[in-house]
Amino acid sequence: MRVVAAGAMLALASAFAPAAAQDAKDYPNRAIHIVVPFPAGGPADVAARLLAQRMNQDWGQPVIVDNRPGGNTVIGAQQVAKAAPDGYTLLMAIDSTLVMNQFLYKSLPYDPINDFVPITTTTKTVSVLAVSGETGPKSVGELIAKAKAEPGKLNYGAGTITAQLMGHRFHKAAGLDIVYVPFKGTPETVNGLLTGSVQIIYAANVTVNPLIESGKVRALAKLDRRSPASMANTPTLADAAGLPNLEDMSVWLGLVAPKGTPRPIVDKLQQKVAQIMADPAMREKSERTGAFPMTSTPEEFGQFIRQEAGRWQKVLQETNIRFD
Repeated sequence: MRVVAAGAMLALASAFAPAAAQDAKDYPNRAIHIVVPFPAGGPADVAARLLAQRMNQDWGQPVIVDNRPGGNTVIGAQQVAKAAPDGYTLLMAIDSTLVMNQFLYKSLPYDPINDFVPITTTTKTVSVLAVSGETGPKSVGELIAKAKAEPGKLNYGAGTITAQLMGHRFHKAAGLDIVYVPFKGTPETVNGLLTGSVQIIYAANVTVNPLIESGKVRALAKLDRRSPASMANTPTLADAAGLPNLEDMSVWLGLVAPKGTPRPIVDKLQQKVAQIMADPAMREKSERTGAFPMTSTPEEFGQFIRQEAGRWQKVLQETNIRFD
């Protein structure tokens, strides 16, 4: 019976193969929606819009960025998980979507492993520890001294769980009592700094860089030593704080589709994203602000997600951070 069943499944798969190949040949023949689980202006939104513009130019079909913020990316992820698996609804996922949320919620309304098909990683962003350019401390050492002199008086903002963990791990290592204030995304986090709601933020350089250049915001340190030449004069947080064992941290993004999306369509999307991100002009534009193009095969991306889950499960258990 097992042999017969296996044979039947093989025959069924063979019957569908020509149809899937034809679907990929005709793909795309209508608008593609890329769901971004953050407000407009953040790193995921910027990455999605860069890809959408080039896809539209190359394929001649509308590629629409659909911002669905909220719920620590759960709202957008849930929408895509339930979408038709035809390649026309995609998710620009962040590390928290595919890795961390499963350890933050008792009941997550989507399965980060089984509800999506990995397509490719897209970018990695370098984040900075930043303060007000007018009233904030001028160095990490000055920040540490101020925080120790006024325990529990300073606030820090973050728009993702990764950014929250950046602050948590640094403050713990330095022995600082700094209160966490959550935001829905990086743009709101930056606005919180500008309005004085928080005194410190951990945010992607790709979003905050224009304000750093204008002098409204001061970047005290970067969270990853692997950074573009434009950030060469910004010290690493580990070095600036005198904490050599402080681990580098960055935020990565990746494109996924609903489970059941035909492999030929997944491959066509992966090849197009890899082609776009390999373009020298695209790489220069991204790296100038601290977003590194980083593509992979679907298999490599799937393995990377599993490796990251193993890494962050331990960290989140240590911090005891929960969202429900």
